Amino acid sequence: MEMLEKTLICQNCASAIEQNFCGNCGQKKYKRIDRKYLVDEVQYLAIHTNKGFFYSIKNIIRKPGKTALDFINGNRVNHYKPLYLAFLLCGFSAFLSHQVLDLNEMMKSVFEQKVNWTPEMSKFLAFYSSYNSFIMLLMVPVFAIFTSLAFRKWGQNYYEHVIMNAFFQTYYTLISIVLIYPTYFLLRGNVEAIINLSGLYIMVMPLMAVWFYKGFYAEKSWKSVILKTLLVYLLAFVAYIFVLIFVFLIAIAKKMMM
Repeated sequence: MEMLEKTLICQNCASAIEQNFCGNCGQKKYKRIDRKYLVDEVQYLAIHTNKGFFYSIKNIIRKPGKTALDFINGNRVNHYKPLYLAFLLCGFSAFLSHQVLDLNEMMKSVFEQKVNWTPEMSKFLAFYSSYNSFIMLLMVPVFAIFTSLAFRKWGQNYYEHVIMNAFFQTYYTLISIVLIYPTYFLLRGNVEAIINLSGLYIMVMPLMAVWFYKGFYAEKSWKSVILKTLLVYLLAFVAYIFVLIFVFLIAIAKKMMM
């Protein structure tokens, strides 16, 4: 009798359940945990991962901008949540850079040997290089301000730009995992080659952005997309200069106080 009552009453909100799910809160009807329950859970996890995680990654690699546009326009059932996906990939990227490549020490050695910066600056830049994907993820809401200003007449609101930038961050991180990190691993110990690769990567990033935005705004001309992308980078550069000045002033004030 007690088991029958549990199947008829939602264990979350105590509403009556007439079908497989509660009509009030959406919780599934009570089912005792047994072998079939665990098998169903494993099957759901496998299917959901295949249709969600790998489906999103496949589409982002092939058509990153169009995938972001389709999601914003409502094609969402088969996709992983973009912010969650970006977070997972950035965590994996940070693990590879820190635990596998030891990119922090690698880049610190590069900056100290070839650029002759101070140890403090070398450490900062090495840390930034090692956790670049994760730092960029934290900056997604800020980048959304830049893109919403640059593309303000092209139809999306700020929150849609947040999702757009989450997709771009995922695209950027996938490129790092698939291409950049393996190359760093093969070139470890070759300071000159690592410097050249880092410079090439910085030069390629705007091209990645143009490709992404052209996929998102397919109806716009290449010229318009390129100009808007340059505006995004200009806004980001101006903000970056202000941040550097702010950090520099704080460092001077701290040194004077000490």
